[in-house]
Order: sequence, then C-alpha cells, then structure tokens
Amino acid sequence: MRIPALLLCMLPILAHPAPAHAQGDAAVIEGDMPIESYLSLLSQVAPAAREGAQAYMAAFGKRCGRALQTVELRRAFGEGSGNPTLMAMVRATHQKDTAAVQRLGATIACPRG
Repeated sequence: MRIPALLLCMLPILAHPAPAHAQGDAAVIEGDMPIESYLSLLSQVAPAAREGAQAYMAAFGKRCGRALQTVELRRAFGEGSGNPTLMAMVRATHQKDTAAVQRLGATIACPRG
C-alpha cells in the first residue's frame, strides 16, 4: 500500500499557515503555533502524516536532546520536497514498518547552534 501522491503534495501546504515571504528561491516559514494544532491539521490530511510527524519528533528529541519546535516541523514538511527523513518516516508509518521508522530515526541530523 502506497501513500497517494496527492497526499504527499498536500503536506507542504500545511507548512504555510503563517505568512511566507519569498527570499530568493526559498520561502521563509515564520511564526509558530501550538504543536497539537499543527498535528491536528496533519491528521486531517492523513493519519500517517501525523503519526510520521510524531515518530520524527520523538526520534529528534532522543537524538538531539531537545524537543522539535512546530516551526521546525513545518519547515521539514514544506521546504522543497520535504525533509527526506521525515517524508520516509511518513511513508514507513503508513506502511506500518516500525523497523524502518527506527532505522530512519537514527539518521536524523541535529541542527547546529
């Protein structure tokens, strides 16, 4: 079972509920919202999107030693085609592949600074 391409195309839309201003080729995602509100929006698109995001957040916290901020999650979904690790975790969650979710969690890169 595969995640429909339409679903993956819709996820970046959720990255932009706050104003975005063009800066060169990249959009700047500003503002923040409560994480539960954002996760609720994700679950309206697809439960796997929310579950994948939650798995990503948990792995980020374990690997990086801090909670992922909502704006960081929005950027991970919205920049380019989405963060490859996050998008792979959404797919693995949809496929109920817990081994892949764990493997992917170990590859999360922690931001510097």
